Amino acid sequence: MNEQLVNYEIQDLVALVTLNNPPMNPLDPATKSDLEAVFLELDERRDEIRAVVLCGGDRAFAAGADIKSFLELNPESAKRRITRSNQIFDAVENFHWPVIAAIHGYCLGGGLELALCCDVRYASAETKFGFPEVKLSIFPGNGGCARAKYFLGLGRFKELVYSGDLIDAQQALQYGLVEKVVPEGSHVEAALDLAAKITRRGPLGVAAAKRVINRVRDLPLAESLELESDHWAGLSASQDMKEGALSFLEKRKPAYKGR
Repeated sequence: MNEQLVNYEIQDLVALVTLNNPPMNPLDPATKSDLEAVFLELDERRDEIRAVVLCGGDRAFAAGADIKSFLELNPESAKRRITRSNQIFDAVENFHWPVIAAIHGYCLGGGLELALCCDVRYASAETKFGFPEVKLSIFPGNGGCARAKYFLGLGRFKELVYSGDLIDAQQALQYGLVEKVVPEGSHVEAALDLAAKITRRGPLGVAAAKRVINRVRDLPLAESLELESDHWAGLSASQDMKEGALSFLEKRKPAYKGR
């Protein structure tokens, strides 16, 4: 793609998506629009990839919204803006393949809300996380309150939101906001390593697992079991499921075809 606020490249079945609005990568409307455009384009090219790594720049993964634009908002325009943001974040959260956030620098406000849309989060040791919105007399309103329940205890989340304090990467790991903390500067490499591992797994199984996991988290147990069993049973008609079983029995690497 041409140079824009969000760029991507594909190599070895992995798309590396980079937020490119320096120095702090604010998630202004133009950046979010470019983010959506990239993920829609990647969806059209889904046969060329098996995983996505989403990263930021030198100083920040994403440091929240463009605060200057807040001065122009009223309740109607704010509601339209948030609704649009939710549509864009949904394109990331429910993308066909796993999305791994490679986080460095500052990951604040809307940037942290975007990271929570990803399937897995790896962070550099010096990363700072937080929901500082109350310092502007607002709160996390782009999915932060809705998604944080999947990662944080209620009291811990309230503590972060009400105080507006920042936490470091090790605290984020302890709280459950990230899955791994890596040495400074190795966040993209670590995320790409996981992505490469995913590309070697059965693609139909990976994609189905993501669909099921994202849906059952909000369903009652009986509905969750039904959805899970439907998707699992559907895979039994695929060549890849048979290839996976045969390769295991024959003690060789599987040759998955995605069908």
